[in-house]
Amino acid sequence: MKIFIAYILVVNFVAFIMFGADKRKARRHRMRTSEFALMMSAILGGSIGALLGMLAFRHKTKHLKFIIGVPFILVLQVAIAVYVLMR
Repeated sequence: MKIFIAYILVVNFVAFIMFGADKRKARRHRMRTSEFALMMSAILGGSIGALLGMLAFRHKTKHLKFIIGVPFILVLQVAIAVYVLMR
């Protein structure tokens, strides 16, 4: 359980940093992080960090697949966690 919690904390931190770094790269016209990589950070357990990164950096907030996709992934992950913990 401790390893799982550590994983969740790390992956959410990484997702948050990825959104911030990509926003910074966008402003500086640098090579960007792919949308696939940003979405995968959410799918792999970093949905909270991705959502917080979107809000904190105002990044990808006009892209429908992020506006709908990241919160959907978060709800799905919470539902799975509740299901697993209630068994």
